[in-house]
Amino acid sequence: MSLIDDLKWRYATKKMNGTKVPQEKLDYILEATRLSPSSSGLQPYKVLVISDKALLEKIKDIAWNQNQVIDCSHLLVFVAWDKYTNERVSEVFNYTMDQRGLPHSNMDAYKANILSIYEPLGQEWHAHHASKQSYIAFAMAIAAAAEQKVDTTPMEGFLNEKLDELLQLEGTGYKSTLLLPLGYREDENDWLVNMKKVRTPKEDFITEVSLEDLK
Repeated sequence: MSLIDDLKWRYATKKMNGTKVPQEKLDYILEATRLSPSSSGLQPYKVLVISDKALLEKIKDIAWNQNQVIDCSHLLVFVAWDKYTNERVSEVFNYTMDQRGLPHSNMDAYKANILSIYEPLGQEWHAHHASKQSYIAFAMAIAAAAEQKVDTTPMEGFLNEKLDELLQLEGTGYKSTLLLPLGYREDENDWLVNMKKVRTPKEDFITEVSLEDLK
């Protein structure tokens, strides 16, 4: 199937049946997530994979009692940097240069330029920017899951500070941003499964713009 067909197939699953996602499918989804693009290639986020039912029960309480959290096979928790620092940026760029067999100094000018732009914007901006980068990886995970015929329920609906506390993120430099339950739909108990997929009409969604149009 094409990507378009896969995206037409997927929907925000409302009821999962608890069936375990095979490891090879989980690995595929996570690898697609890892390969996602990010600003300057910094990947200021990572993914926590949770299948422990006792922990999922606690997360459900924090996630507005959404049943997919406990009915899923695995819960992906996306967490992002709370700020950009010289040390963090240097670590990423140095690793990149090591992998490419190039001197670390090759990235010095670019790193200095990034930090000169980012630092004056403040930590709140840093955290927001890093969080937005995690959304790109989040979308890739959803698409990869659809390709593997694994259902997902994208979630922003949870109490971030309480989840950070539960997962002991304090002091790690990360904050939770998104939840993605992976699993399989329970057709007979999911009210949305047979509903028509509805999106904004193409003619309203896409507008070609030229400089002449802006005069």
